[in-house]
Formats: sequence, C-alpha cells, structure tokens
Amino acid sequence: MPSFDFSSEADMAALNNAVDVTRRAIDNRYDFKATSAKVELNEKDKLITLYGDSDFQLEQIKDLLFPAMEKKEKESTKRLDSQPVQRVSGNKVKQDLKIRLGIESELAKKIVKLIKDSKLKVQASIQGDAVRVSGAKRDDLQSCIALITREISDFPIKYGNFRD
Repeated sequence: MPSFDFSSEADMAALNNAVDVTRRAIDNRYDFKATSAKVELNEKDKLITLYGDSDFQLEQIKDLLFPAMEKKEKESTKRLDSQPVQRVSGNKVKQDLKIRLGIESELAKKIVKLIKDSKLKVQASIQGDAVRVSGAKRDDLQSCIALITREISDFPIKYGNFRD
C-alpha cells in the first residue's frame, strides 16, 4: 500500500548561511556603523536573536534577513515565531525569532480533517510531528498532496518518505 509523510523540517545549513549573509550586510552598511546591530543564530535552541539600538533598526535587520532566508529556502520565514521586543542595557533592544520545527498537533489535526473531508480514498494518521498518508492508488496520494499544498499556506509543509 503506497504511503508518504507530510513533515516540516528546517534546513539549518541554509538558515546558517542566510544569517551569515545578513551579518556581512550589516557589517558593510554605513547606517549600521558604530551601532549594536547584529544577528545571531543559536542552532541548539533553534533561535535567531536580533540586536539593535531601536525598534526601527530591528525592522531594518529583518528586511535584510528575511529575503536572504527566502532565497536559501522557500517559505522559511513562515516558520519563524516572533517573540516580543525586549529592552536591554539602556536604550538597546533585542528580539528573539523562534524556529518552529515539525508539524504541531493542531496543524496535524487540521491536515487530517482536510483529508477526511475531501472524500479521497486515503487514510491519514498523525505520527509524532508528521502526518502519514496511505492509500491504494498513487493518483489519490497525488491528489492529496495537491489538496494540502493548496489549502495550507501559512506554514511550510514538505512531503516525502514515499513508500510503495
């Protein structure tokens, strides 16, 4: 019985590369000279931290970081969860961007419900942080992939691990 998995994993190498590109752009920009503007990636905690002198400067850093991320991995900015801006040491600010990995249970339930409501001849089950879809025909599985990629646009979902 053919099956495949819907999952969501971040490409940490591409993310690290995008942060490096942003770091170099910050170093080269004249308006960031002699400021506390910088960006850091903590791969262990899955966290990107932005530092700046003001909220406006944080937004400028985001304007550099997000296109670099999108260039390396499509829809990667949708997996970022922005934390509130924090004041640190005087008038400096910082903001954490948390990287969400895997499909959360609410989104997994939504995917399973969409598949069941579509009346396709496939079965969907939640397997940890992925959703496994199995069916008798490959065409049904391809219809399921088309349905989910069309309906779920607010979070990057990949399909893979196809088994025949």
